Amino acid sequence: MEAVLVTGGAGFVGSHFVKRLLASDDIAAVTVLDTLTYAGRTENLAGSIASPKLSFVRGNILDQRVVDEVVRGHDAIVHFAAESHVDRSFLDATAFLTTNVLGTHTLLDAARRHHLQKFVHVSTDEVYGPMPTGCATETFPLNATIPYAASKAASDLMALSAFRTDGVPVCVTRSSNQYGPHQHPEKLVPRFVTRLLKGESVTLHGQGQHVRNWLHVEDNCQGIDLVLRAGVPGEIYNVGGGTDLTTRDLTRHLLALCGADTSAVTYIPDRKSNDIRYAMDWSKIANDLGYRPTWSLTDGLAETVDWYRTHPERWSTGEEDAAPAPAPAPCTATKTKES
Repeated sequence: MEAVLVTGGAGFVGSHFVKRLLASDDIAAVTVLDTLTYAGRTENLAGSIASPKLSFVRGNILDQRVVDEVVRGHDAIVHFAAESHVDRSFLDATAFLTTNVLGTHTLLDAARRHHLQKFVHVSTDEVYGPMPTGCATETFPLNATIPYAASKAASDLMALSAFRTDGVPVCVTRSSNQYGPHQHPEKLVPRFVTRLLKGESVTLHGQGQHVRNWLHVEDNCQGIDLVLRAGVPGEIYNVGGGTDLTTRDLTRHLLALCGADTSAVTYIPDRKSNDIRYAMDWSKIANDLGYRPTWSLTDGLAETVDWYRTHPERWSTGEEDAAPAPAPAPCTATKTKES
């Protein structure tokens, strides 16, 4: 495949994936479709936006006309675009349902009409729900607890349904908690890092006992890239292999890297429906596609903290508390190569 459409390509994971595609000699063209709301920023594509391979379209995956125009001429879609802020999903799940489910349906429908070679739907380990013990394989029942995860589980089922009913060549990836440079400060690692660098305190829910698998964003992108190229349509691939840590132990790492101590940590009552542990078995993608994560937690967190320390202009204005920006006009295309 030569031309790839990346939805949500100006977001955290999507922009890292776009850079990976642009560095690939066998990819001739990459198009980013992004609404540029609060978590999607063209600055995330710095160093990439001028590439002659890259085209950028500002538009909404819910807009069928825009999606149909953009999908035409591409060989594959890698679908990152989603509402993903867990706390906001508790307040109002409407945007999560519309974007994550109906937006995915709009893209799948366009992929069917234009006979794409591959559709990679990027999802999360949270769809499996809490795992007090053991690890979820790809055949594990979906048991989402929180509204965000429920919306992703529904979009996963929509994607797999498109394969089974219409033959859309869909693969689903499910990734564990990610971290890395230029992640929006609404997420735990950048929120804690930016607050600690400002000399402020951080808060842990409960006793910080919740266990997550922390995966460097570039390792996740490696896994998604393998699925794009060699994943079997109709299959699900868990992408893990980071480090399992409680949020308390992760915080200790961040305190040390930011030059702070435990006096900067405040414990608050646990939020509702805070699953105690997520865990996946990722042997399938390792055995079938040769996936091997390369980032250690020590190196990955050090790189991440260093990025926030050297880019204060990206986080020092209090954007971690900002409300989502209003949706933009349906479509404004900006191309980085001659039409």
